[in-house]
Amino acid sequence: MDNPIAQTLAIVIPAYRMHSQLFNNMLADLRESDAQKRIEDRTNHFTWMVGNLVNCRYWLAEVLNIPEKDPNEVLFKDAKALDSTLTYPSLAGLKEQWHKISPLLYRKLLTIDEPELNQAHPFGMDTPYVEENKRNMVGMGLDRESYLFGQLGLMRKVLGYEGVRYDLDDRLAY
Repeated sequence: MDNPIAQTLAIVIPAYRMHSQLFNNMLADLRESDAQKRIEDRTNHFTWMVGNLVNCRYWLAEVLNIPEKDPNEVLFKDAKALDSTLTYPSLAGLKEQWHKISPLLYRKLLTIDEPELNQAHPFGMDTPYVEENKRNMVGMGLDRESYLFGQLGLMRKVLGYEGVRYDLDDRLAY
């Protein structure tokens, strides 16, 4: 296992890598024709959820000073609500973006140091028990990913797909 310079991120590294794995597993066997189905027009569709996952990684990359920008930011920034009048990217395109930003972000998580993690990063929630710094933004990003993975797992079942597998691909080193 890779060890981060900032030991406070040691618990984050396995979770980050598991999320990278789960992303592929969530998309396994999913037909593009099902990706924009909604339940009773009340839920988000698969594409929106996947796009938000990708955007979450780009957002965290921005917090950590990685200059990459999400090419679909206009659709997903700040967890923008689903708009059924818009055209969303394909799952294949979103998967490509995920695997573009994820290794860059992973390398940053391994090489960032404690002083940089302690840097203030206001996010406007004014929660008295959450210090607004980069370290806590890493945690919030992973939490958001977990939330979206839960939605995706449920949507897989609702759409008639097998539940998500936890098969691992050892070649995916981020």
